[in-house]
Amino acid sequence: GLDAKQAHDIRIFDVRGLSSVTDFYVVGTGTSAPHLKALISETQRRMKDQGIASSRTSGESDSGWVVVDYVHAVVHVFSPEARAYYAIEKLWATAKELPFHPA
Repeated sequence: GLDAKQAHDIRIFDVRGLSSVTDFYVVGTGTSAPHLKALISETQRRMKDQGIASSRTSGESDSGWVVVDYVHAVVHVFSPEARAYYAIEKLWATAKELPFHPA
């Protein structure tokens, strides 16, 4: 969903054994609040089509950071400014990064 709606710098981290919260973190960047909203909507639609519903969503696109929890994977979508400010990838510096191959 993130790739389909042209998120930037999509990264996937395998945090099994490092996080007690989830197995994978997916991070992407949107260009504006409407873009963040579209990224989350498309991701949720595609996951629902696969029979996977989110357990919760936090944040608003206007805030620059939205998190969608799918239990085994957590998706973070940021504005460029929020992603630079929070530098969330540093939390998983020791995690294995999985290759992402855009469609």
